[in-house]
Amino acid sequence: MAPNVLEAALLQLDSSEVTQTDMFEHVLGDALLGSSIYVNIGVAGITLLFFAFLARNVKDPRSQLIIVSALFVSAVSIVSYTGLASGLTIGILEMPDGHALAGETTTVQGGPLEGQEVSGTISLWGRYLTWAFSTPFILLALGLLAGSNVTKIFTAVIFDVGIMITGLGAALTTSNHLMRWFWYFISCTFLAVVFYILIVEWPEDAKAAGTTEIFNLVRNLTVVLWFGYTVFWAVGNEGAALIDDGGLTSWGYSAFDLVAKYAFSFLVINWTRKNVDTISGGADYGATSDAIPADD
Repeated sequence: MAPNVLEAALLQLDSSEVTQTDMFEHVLGDALLGSSIYVNIGVAGITLLFFAFLARNVKDPRSQLIIVSALFVSAVSIVSYTGLASGLTIGILEMPDGHALAGETTTVQGGPLEGQEVSGTISLWGRYLTWAFSTPFILLALGLLAGSNVTKIFTAVIFDVGIMITGLGAALTTSNHLMRWFWYFISCTFLAVVFYILIVEWPEDAKAAGTTEIFNLVRNLTVVLWFGYTVFWAVGNEGAALIDDGGLTSWGYSAFDLVAKYAFSFLVINWTRKNVDTISGGADYGATSDAIPADD
């Protein structure tokens, strides 16, 4: 090989030189990273079909709304994980000074750039879009299951979207290390509001609706796993990088998703289809207030 060609081959690429096609090839070439994405696409597709079949005979509108909310979690996951697999919502970011991975490089797997090093670390920022669109439907299903009112459900959903947007801000901030953690702090504050509604407000509503047992089960599952996501961000390659491998970090989030989304949806849908009479409890179920209209 001519010296100038060899020298060019050994050059470290800038992250801006990596195209969407390169990221697509990288996902295909990295077994750990790729499997964390493609497994979720497959599971989301299978569960979507299975859940639709499971609930095919439910006719009650309120029960159908709970079921559709849970179904949409799988539908969103197919779309968002396809974005990651295609290289559309994945990239390489150079971490700011002070971050554990500042100055690190990523070796491209697969494609024409295979084996070449790129400045920066893998960022699967599309996950935040996944969560921004899927987790509100988890909360909608929980709120409806509890028989809560529109105001409480709206509040939970709005703060939930805030969690994901500020989480995205933390993941994409490369200007300053402390600003990444400040975004993270804001996100945790919004999470505390959602947890308050889940732990304090909605159990009382569920008791009145007669859905305490199933609500507490799926509520506890959600709280534990969402807290797990938060801790995992802090120790993963986007936070303190105690787990500094992008593929392992991706699989960690994917493992959480498998339970927080699909197991959650199965529990909700299976219980709802068997307890339609409880769900369709009456005209005041889920009302925005306890006020009774006066007779004309």
